[in-house]
This record gives sequence, structure tokens and C-alpha cells, in this order.
Amino acid sequence: MRRLISIGFIVLLLGLTTSARAGGTLRVCANPNDLPFSNRQGEGFENKLAQLLARDLGERVAYTWTEEHEHFIKKTINAGKCDVLLGVPTGFDEVDTTQPYYTSGYVFVSRKDHNLNLSSMRDPRLRALKIGVHVIGDDNTPPLEALARQGITQNIRGYMIFRDTQVKGHSRLIDDIAAGKVDVAAMWGPLAGYYAQHASAPLRVSPVADTASFAPVLFQYPIAVGVRKGNSRLREQLNAAIARHGSEIRKMLKRYGVPLLEPSPHAAG
Repeated sequence: MRRLISIGFIVLLLGLTTSARAGGTLRVCANPNDLPFSNRQGEGFENKLAQLLARDLGERVAYTWTEEHEHFIKKTINAGKCDVLLGVPTGFDEVDTTQPYYTSGYVFVSRKDHNLNLSSMRDPRLRALKIGVHVIGDDNTPPLEALARQGITQNIRGYMIFRDTQVKGHSRLIDDIAAGKVDVAAMWGPLAGYYAQHASAPLRVSPVADTASFAPVLFQYPIAVGVRKGNSRLREQLNAAIARHGSEIRKMLKRYGVPLLEPSPHAAG
């Protein structure tokens, strides 16, 4: 997954080096055009989280802006250009991760007036509906993998988000749902929830359920802060800050429309 959060492509990234932190500064590597997560104007929820964590540590935020790509980890945090990455799946093995600050999953999105009320990737109606999914380079997202396993391929429309530098790149799928060009989307919850709030027609966002049979493909992910391997002091400081501000973080995420889930035994981590 792109998150994906950046979940789709992040598992492809490699690299490990070490570097000292700049005193009094929490250095954050982030995408400058990646709402609802981050942007150069500081409007994303990861921008807000970075400010909250830095304030708790008595530090200021300094960004290294970079588009995400296969070598993102190697050329940013593991090259010493920043101290933290936000939005990392818990347990991602190229960095050390904090306790999760939220868990989310994949969702269905459709127009409310179409009354589809989908919840299962095995719903037989999916064979006849026009389905939109995000595509991340050559990597399958969980919904695309689940549909392909069932032989559902001819009625799928892919929307590339890996290497997408367009301002409205992430919103195109939601725009097409609202316009009736696609019947249903199966997409990462934080993207869906945020853009559904701003859609031109009322949309229904509902969690994808009934996914255990697609194991080892996962549809829920606990999301954490990543630090360079071995930086246990910073990780523990961030863990404490996340614990202290848990309620504030959840309220912030809800304002951005992020579907929040209780951690599942089938989630990554």
C-alpha cells in the first residue's frame, strides 16, 4: 500500500546509516504534497502531530521535504537527514518504531444515494460493479490482491498514487466516485475519510470486513513514528509523548476523517 499508507511502497525501501540529532530540533522527513498526511504548508495531520511531539519534547520542527520513492528510507532518515518519519507501519523492519498512535484499515467508498452498503471483499456484487483502487508502482494493494484472487479484474479501474506529484492526485478516485464514473472504491481509510469529507456528493465510507481468508494479506495497520535503528532514547521519548497526548491525537485524526479502529490480531505489527 502507498501508506499507506505509505504502506504499499515502504516495504520496498532499504538502507541504514547513523547520524547525530541536532540539539533542540526534531528533524522530520515528509512529503511536501501528500494531504491529508503532510504538505509544505503544514496542513496535514502528520504536520500537526510533528508539532505536538516537538512541543512535548521542548524542541522545534525542521522539515526535510522529499517525494517518496523506492529509496526514500535510505536517502532520508537512514542517511541522517532527519530524526523521524511519521506514518510508518508498526514493526517495519528498516527503522525502529514507536507504539502506534492510531490503527486504521481499508474501506469501501460509494455514493450514499446508491445504497450499496458494502462491507465484504467477497460480496458477489463486486463482480458487476465498476471498482476503483489505488495502484502503487508494481505493488498490489490489499484490495487489488483480494479481488485478483477471486478473478475480479476486468471491472477494475486503477488510480496511480506512487510517484504522483499532482496536487489532486489522491482525490481523483473520490472525485470519480462522486461523479458516478466509478461505483465503489476500496482504498486506505485515512485517504478515503479525508477526501470523502470534501467530495461534491454525499459518500458512504465503511470498513472492509471479512478479510481473514485473504491472509497473509492484511487490511488493518497500526501506524507509528519511525526512528533510526538503535535510537532507543528518542523512541522512548516519543512513546511517552504519544501516551501523554493520546486523546488529543485521536481527536485530531477524527477531524481529518481518519477511520480509527481498535488494534486487531490480524493487523500488521
